[in-house]
Amino acid sequence: MCRGSPTRRGRASRNGGQGDPEGGLGGASSGGGSGPCPNGRSRRRGPRQMIKDMRSEQARRWARAPLILRLAWRNVRNDRLGFAACFVAVLTAVVLVSGNSLLVAAAAPRSELDGVTGILILSAFLSGFVSVFVVGGMLGLHAGRRRRTWGLLRSIGMTAPQMRRLVLAEALTLALAASALGSVLAVPYAKAMAVFLREVGFAPTDVPVHLSPVPFLLAFVTGPAVMLGAALGAARRAVRLRPLEVLRETHVQRGILPMPRLVFGGAVLLGGLWLAVATSRMPVKDAEPAAFGTTLLLCVGVGSLGPGILTGLVRMLGPVLIRIDRLPGRLACSALLAAPGRAWAMVSPVMLTMALACTFLFSVDTEDVWKGFHRTGALAWVAPVMVGSATVFTVIAVVNAAAVAMADRGDSLRLLRQVGALPAQLVRAVCWEVLVATGAGALLGSAIAALSLAALGRSMTGEAWFAVSFPQYAGLLATCVAGGLVGALAATRKARKGPLLPASAPR
Repeated sequence: MCRGSPTRRGRASRNGGQGDPEGGLGGASSGGGSGPCPNGRSRRRGPRQMIKDMRSEQARRWARAPLILRLAWRNVRNDRLGFAACFVAVLTAVVLVSGNSLLVAAAAPRSELDGVTGILILSAFLSGFVSVFVVGGMLGLHAGRRRRTWGLLRSIGMTAPQMRRLVLAEALTLALAASALGSVLAVPYAKAMAVFLREVGFAPTDVPVHLSPVPFLLAFVTGPAVMLGAALGAARRAVRLRPLEVLRETHVQRGILPMPRLVFGGAVLLGGLWLAVATSRMPVKDAEPAAFGTTLLLCVGVGSLGPGILTGLVRMLGPVLIRIDRLPGRLACSALLAAPGRAWAMVSPVMLTMALACTFLFSVDTEDVWKGFHRTGALAWVAPVMVGSATVFTVIAVVNAAAVAMADRGDSLRLLRQVGALPAQLVRAVCWEVLVATGAGALLGSAIAALSLAALGRSMTGEAWFAVSFPQYAGLLATCVAGGLVGALAATRKARKGPLLPASAPR
């Protein structure tokens, strides 16, 4: 673009900004042009200037937006991994609940599908339980990651109502977006499951999937309800935070088992043990559903007391691990003991996977051995259909939780690199931490399933026994371990191999 000469600019400054007195008003040229250029060419905005003006206008509009909305958007941008993990958890939960509900609604009116409807109802109930358990655990992990930010906001003067609105706005926006997308994906999921049931011979006829408002309403209620329930608890903790307390507990957690949680977990655990004893004395037809209820109660009880149980297991297994691999083992044990709440997020989905899958799969095997019956054809798909979708969901949760939990280790891994730790040692430390967490989850889940199955076997024969398929058990365990390792190594790759300073650090 054309610009005025130095002489014209000097005249304009001497005349008080009025331009050349001989050249017209405002410094316009008398050469007939409409702009400030003497050759008659007008000043035009190029593409770059137009984009710059649009961004400036968007920035001005964004500056007039409510403070809570701007803070929520910045929180999402600064913690993309945590919000993405919560989004995936809610999305998968909504897909499972809506899809299974669509299958139940399609099979219920058909008399020829009466034998399939009961299995689908049980699978839908199991998916709902797993969804609540996994989503609640993921939100608890995410709330732990947000403690530092909440403490800093409180220290600069954010009031308690503003903090509550911020936490609830983040949770509600995430839940509604995930529920909307999950409802869309639930339709192809239900149709694919209907085709699968027909192909394996489990359903004698096609399961016609029709759109019904009830399953989607159920999903829209379940997702936001779980999110808001967890967000309300997080908001209460955020309001009570003291900035110095948050900064002190950023890397070392204290008060991992509050008294209400301890009382609730102990009561549910005792209830599960009582139900296991009662199951062993029931008739077989009543003992089977009671064994499943025992597993669910024990999962809830152990999940409530989980961080304390994990601390005890790590203290017992720590010396053995340090003897096997001294420095990486010590680093792994220290990380697990410093933040048992964060580590429990990796343990919980593994425990849930092993407990539910082993109970449902091996209870069918136990009953078949007791009756001398061998399942073939469509009957062999009863147990996989009951727990298949829930098991896939929990395996996804294992990868998700491992990635989010180990992402918090980035700063500590960079610090270890600065003091001389080798990349191979850091890889072994991360692997040992994941192996201990997944091993603890597998141990607890196997113990829960063994207790329920032993009660069922005692109800059948009077002896505490049950049938086990070791290939299936090994496959479940290997899947959980592999998922945890993949998520943890992928989340810590930049910290182990990238620059010593994070991208957000001041230079």
